[in-house]
Amino acid sequence: MNYDPPQISGAIEPVVLDDTVRCRRVGFVLVPQFSMIAYASAIEALRHANYVSERVIYEFITCSEDGEPVSASNGVVLQVQCSLEDAHKLDMVFVCSGQHVKEHVSRKLLALLRRFSSHGSHLGAICTGSYILARAGLLDGYRCTIHWENLSSFSEEFPGIEVVSELYEIDRTRYTCAGGTSALDLMLHMISSHAGYKVATAAADQMIHHRIREGNEGQRMALRSRIGVSHPKLLTVIDSMEENLEHPVNCAELALEVGLSTRQLERLFNKYLGLAPTRYYLKLRMERSRFLLLQTSMSVLEVALACGFVSASHFSKCYREHYKHTPSEERQSILSIERSIAG
Repeated sequence: MNYDPPQISGAIEPVVLDDTVRCRRVGFVLVPQFSMIAYASAIEALRHANYVSERVIYEFITCSEDGEPVSASNGVVLQVQCSLEDAHKLDMVFVCSGQHVKEHVSRKLLALLRRFSSHGSHLGAICTGSYILARAGLLDGYRCTIHWENLSSFSEEFPGIEVVSELYEIDRTRYTCAGGTSALDLMLHMISSHAGYKVATAAADQMIHHRIREGNEGQRMALRSRIGVSHPKLLTVIDSMEENLEHPVNCAELALEVGLSTRQLERLFNKYLGLAPTRYYLKLRMERSRFLLLQTSMSVLEVALACGFVSASHFSKCYREHYKHTPSEERQSILSIERSIAG
């Protein structure tokens, strides 16, 4: 890609680079239903690095498996510059994915990624792109991360890969991030290592990004911010619930862990959340099961077991009571919508 960075207006001084900093060619492979915010965050970081240094230190191209336009998860269709097969001499290749990643993995895509790896390209994954690299065998022996919703299913499918719940993870020649704005922090960290801290911070400043986050910062908001509650014992119990969706813990045991009686725990839940602890726990399991139905290829029985239900029939009964339709109807409805959009 020919890239001619605009001249800085004079409001800031360009960052002077060492002459040894060479240009890197970076390719972004868009997979259908990719995360637009993650892709934009990544590519804009590179653009701003060029801008503040008044030099092309990153050439970047966007491609797809077949060179055809790709639809993001928000419905926006993006034109690409070429097919992955026609992208040559890339120093780095980032797989940008998002929802329903398992439905968009092909043998050709995996083979092309393996070819780039064998030719010395560093590989990266944005959001659920880690799943594709893992399917290609390109994360074997590496540490990686993926979006928090996909952590448990990824661990189950790839037990030999060390996956962590970090914002982003850089392990030698592998660069992975959880998606969303974490892609921006990953790129800024990469820019800092390659072109220098001043370039990275100047680029961040241009994007009104006040702080470059470290990779080991958590993906999710603090629990107290997510649910709007600050009671420490209640937060501890909810945290235990979220950690034990596959093997639910008896509410009496949860109460005992924080030094409360079952009755006291029920009063806390009703006061702050308007639900009994058992109902709140069930709500968490239902939300998790709905995600697994819509975003994975797991069977209804597998989803049921992963969310702490003893049978598919019991799970279906609870699901209907909660969402007013069965798990099978839920999955069928999303497939119908996708066929309609594709058509």
